Order: sequence, then C-alpha cells, then structure tokens
Amino acid sequence: MAQLAGIKAQIGYTRRPGSYGGKRSIVVDNTFDRQFDVGAPDKVWMTDITYIRTQEDFAYLAAVIDLYSRRVIGWSMQSGQTTDVVLQASLMAVGRRKPKDNVLIHSDQGSQFTSMDWAALPRAPITLNIR
Repeated sequence: MAQLAGIKAQIGYTRRPGSYGGKRSIVVDNTFDRQFDVGAPDKVWMTDITYIRTQEDFAYLAAVIDLYSRRVIGWSMQSGQTTDVVLQASLMAVGRRKPKDNVLIHSDQGSQFTSMDWAALPRAPITLNIR
C-alpha cells in the first residue's frame, strides 16, 4: 500500500563533515546504568526525540516510554527541535499516568534535555537522569 502511494523509507541521513569533538558535559550522573528490566510501572521512563522528513520540511517527535510496559505514555510533535517538544511529551506522560512515587526519567544529553527549562520541570515526583 505504501508503495502504491509512493512512500518509502529513507534509512539514515548523511552527516556533514566536520569536527564533533570536545569535552562532554555531564549534567546529571547516570544512575540508570542500562538496567532495562523494571519490576513495576512508573519507575523508569525513557525519552528522546526523532525527526521525520516530510515533503515540506522535518517534523520532530518526542516520546516518553515506560520501561515496564514498553508503551508510549507521552508524546509531542512540533515543527522545531526545541525544549518545548520534550517538555510537552513529559507533561503529557505525568498527566496521563499521575505517578505516586518518584519516577526516573532517562534521556540523552541533547540540548533540549540540558536546557534550563528542562531543569525547571517540576521534579516531584520526577527524578531527571540525563545520560
């Protein structure tokens, strides 16, 4: 069906040549330590951003996944790769799940997850863990 509609996947995008070196900033210690088996819901959430190429431009999708159920519990899609897209996805997850205890949110160290707006996200009952 996708073939009939002229839709096809593009695997990967080429990087521009250049230097990507430098000292990594560690915002928060990695307390998650790749422990993917979680014993109960709303203990560890993972979040990240991906981009989807459209005919006009890119759309940026942020998602929050509960590692216990492996289900998407929050998401947001916007035309820009801003901190707001990850904040909206995280706030949706909190609003839908209403966790009673602390939740560890694990993300990478992208600029959206190291911004002051992300750090100002209400931390109770959320514990940020940026890898």
